[in-house]
Amino acid sequence: MNNIIITLLFAVIGIVLGWLCRWLYAKFKLTSVEQKAERLEQEAIKEAEAKSKELVLETRNQLLIEQQQQEREARERRSELQRTERRLQDKEEGLERKQTELDNIKTQLGDRENELAKKEQEVAEKDGGLIKELERIASMTSDEAKASIMAQMQDAARRDAQIEINKIEQEAQLTAEKKARDIVVTSIQRLATEVAGDTTVASVSLPSDEMKGRIIGREGRNIRTLETLTGVDIIIDDTPEAVVISSFDPVRKEIARVALERLVQDGRIHPARIEEVVNKVTKEVSRIIMDQGEGVVFDLGISNMGQETIRALGRLYFRTSYGQSVLSHSKEVAILSGMIASEVGADSALAMRAGLLHDIGKGIETESDANHAELGADLAKRLGEDPKVVNAILAHHNDVEPQTIEAVIVQTADAISAARPGARRETLDNYIKRLESLEKIALSFDGVDSAFAIQAGRELRIMVNNEKVSDDQAKQTAKSIAERIEAELRYPGRIKVTIIRETRVIEYAR
Repeated sequence: MNNIIITLLFAVIGIVLGWLCRWLYAKFKLTSVEQKAERLEQEAIKEAEAKSKELVLETRNQLLIEQQQQEREARERRSELQRTERRLQDKEEGLERKQTELDNIKTQLGDRENELAKKEQEVAEKDGGLIKELERIASMTSDEAKASIMAQMQDAARRDAQIEINKIEQEAQLTAEKKARDIVVTSIQRLATEVAGDTTVASVSLPSDEMKGRIIGREGRNIRTLETLTGVDIIIDDTPEAVVISSFDPVRKEIARVALERLVQDGRIHPARIEEVVNKVTKEVSRIIMDQGEGVVFDLGISNMGQETIRALGRLYFRTSYGQSVLSHSKEVAILSGMIASEVGADSALAMRAGLLHDIGKGIETESDANHAELGADLAKRLGEDPKVVNAILAHHNDVEPQTIEAVIVQTADAISAARPGARRETLDNYIKRLESLEKIALSFDGVDSAFAIQAGRELRIMVNNEKVSDDQAKQTAKSIAERIEAELRYPGRIKVTIIRETRVIEYAR
């Protein structure tokens, strides 16, 4: 029992000693942590104070730098202002000097003007004295003396002129009529040309009637594209293996004919291909125009003809007047003019050149209201042609008086070419003029890009700019064009006015 009590007592004592040791250790540990925390706090305070001082120094340095920069810029501005003030002051001094010089010059000019006025007065007084002395000696005034001299000269000139006129008239009456008749008959007999032909339609052969459907395309888009691009009327009817192209403008007809033949031969007929072929054929027709002009100039042996003049002549190849090819007519007039000029002793080269160029104004594309003689004369003058040639062009329809014998010869040759049997067709020319008037009326409206008279003048097809003309404006424009056609033109039946407004968007995938 005692052993147990002793054991328990030692155990209690051990527990108490262990607890006491742990309490002492914990208290020592807590003291050590507090000291460490206090030390860290002091170090943090010192570090913060050091950083604060460093930031203050940096801020002061930055402020000093900025202040120095501002002072330097202010000094530069002051220097620039001082230089500007010096320049302005120098300019003001220069202007003052120039003003002083101008005042001196004005003063000198005033003195010179006074001197000149005095001298003029002295000269006038002397002239007046001389005239009075002459009038006293001749016993007549100066006006009377002038009138007497002029009357004597006019009487002498009239007598001489009348004598010469009577002599020329007598000689001319004896030989002129017979000589003129012989010259005209001889020239006509020496000339042989073809008569006018029908140039308003052309046909294109097809390999089979199945091709007609491909030409028309889905919902008519192919034929509509071709008619829109060329401005012709394509007629597809029951005629086997053939399509008819109708247009009053032979240039458009030729472009449409060649383009359609190539499309039929190629077999690929769709709007994009049609547009590509039409553009290519248009360029080829332009080359044909140049070749035709050069060929006529070469055949006639005319030299020193500029490229622009040749191009204007070549355009006449596709132009007709009263059913007669204007280029053939011009060549014919040139040959006749050269023949007649050689017979009467005039300048045959000049007459031939004027005869070739007399209708060159018909090949000029312009919106001017001037007639073809005025347009041709302006072009010839601008291209440096001889003034005699310009006068012959302007006078061949009596717009002005002919100033040379060559101009009269060109008038005669033009009349011979037009009057010979089979040369012209009156109805065709009137028809073409009416179609041209239709297109001209349409093109006079704002927003119209192009206009084509088709269906033998029964329809006017107009393409407008979709950015300038809205749908509502297109309706009003069609109505206005129809009203103007009714007011200005005379025609059988009725004319359909069709306005096409298309929006085309193109993008490329790369």
